[in-house]
Amino acid sequence: MSQLVWFRTDLRTLDHPALHAAAEQGPVVAVFLLSPAQWQEHDEAAVKVDFWLRNLAELGKTLGSLGIPLLVRSAERWKQAPQVLLELARELDLEHLHFNDEYGVNEAARDDAVAEAFEAAGLTAHRYLDQTLFAPGTVLTKSGGYFKVFGQFRKTCLARLETGLPTPLPAPGKQKKSLVQADDLPTSVAGFAAISPEVQQLWPAGEEAGLQRLQAFIQDDLEDYHQARDIPSTPGTSQLSAYLNAGVLTPRQCLQAAVRANDGLLSGGKQGAATWITELLWREFYRHVLVGYPWVSRHQPFNRDLAALPWRNDREGLDAWQQGRTGIPIIDAAMRQLLQTGWMHNRMRMLTAMFLCKNLLIDWREGERWFMQHLIDGDLASNNGGWQWSASTGTDSVPYFRVFNPHTQALKIDARGDYVRTWIPELADLKGKAVHTPGGRYLTPLVDLGESRQRALAAYRGMARKTETKKPD
Repeated sequence: MSQLVWFRTDLRTLDHPALHAAAEQGPVVAVFLLSPAQWQEHDEAAVKVDFWLRNLAELGKTLGSLGIPLLVRSAERWKQAPQVLLELARELDLEHLHFNDEYGVNEAARDDAVAEAFEAAGLTAHRYLDQTLFAPGTVLTKSGGYFKVFGQFRKTCLARLETGLPTPLPAPGKQKKSLVQADDLPTSVAGFAAISPEVQQLWPAGEEAGLQRLQAFIQDDLEDYHQARDIPSTPGTSQLSAYLNAGVLTPRQCLQAAVRANDGLLSGGKQGAATWITELLWREFYRHVLVGYPWVSRHQPFNRDLAALPWRNDREGLDAWQQGRTGIPIIDAAMRQLLQTGWMHNRMRMLTAMFLCKNLLIDWREGERWFMQHLIDGDLASNNGGWQWSASTGTDSVPYFRVFNPHTQALKIDARGDYVRTWIPELADLKGKAVHTPGGRYLTPLVDLGESRQRALAAYRGMARKTETKKPD
């Protein structure tokens, strides 16, 4: 009996639980659903949709070499997915659907609706763990709840992993050529702007490209990762997030590679490897938070006591921040990097986010949305977690009174000014650290850093006092 595999953000053949299980049970037909209206509602970036389509094309070639046809169907919104998939199953006389679980309120509701529709029709939907090392709900506190503190979550995960690492699965073997004809794959989707070849070249598509980038990072940059990852002018980070987000790489592949490079150790050993493994677990943590505390998927702060923070309605300030015209060179350089490449260095994500939330006192949800609309690796769990960390509204977030000073940070992480000069060409002739204090050569800063910090602290302290007065004696 032929099996139907539904691909989503898991655009690969290696280490693919749903594809592996389906291929063991019978010939496979693959399908991908185009949902542009849903993607727009979720603020998916054009550069990310382009990356999906380019990876889909590479996946089609790989599946074709295995004798597996890849079909494309349209479901403008996810509520249409159950009917579209049922119609396809009936058309091809397929009784079994296989897919890897995704998280987030809307994703989970879609997947549940598909599984229920297949069951009601007398067909079977098989679901698999893929995006995380551990299924959400299986890493819990002693009292049976989801973790709120990353350090405790990390310790529990490492103890579990010490008993054995999850093993990546092989690609399926070649099957007899299917009678089903593969579809022509789309190269663009209405509603999403075309991406320049220069940006596309920064992110070559396909699981082979992803594995090559993983291997290069492990070989060339992992050892110094703990130091180089904070310097935005150097390629010290893995830049694998886009591949993980599209499911071209898996966390299991990354973890295995890091542990091998660290002489079999999950913690300790080489500091660079241990630090990167911790970053993989941060990614894991935010996905568990997404499931355990679902209101963060609904534009709510994790700390609901801060839901009424007095954010400023500053359209001009928000526009200036979005376009990289705040007058703070290090902030503007990062925002222009995002606009030009669809990516931003992780350290700069924290710095620009904190500037928006604290110095401009603009709602973190404005920044969260802007990042999702422009990042090639925009990820609901990690993006939300990072923004709420910076805004001091999230789980295990930075204390509200800790406000990064962009000027101090710039002198620390861009001491020679190379990063700023790369992205702000109008300051390229300034030498060394002088680029961070250009004076009249550059835009007037939107705010005084000291005064805006005090304004933010007053707002947060006001919320803290309100919370205290609500607590019972």
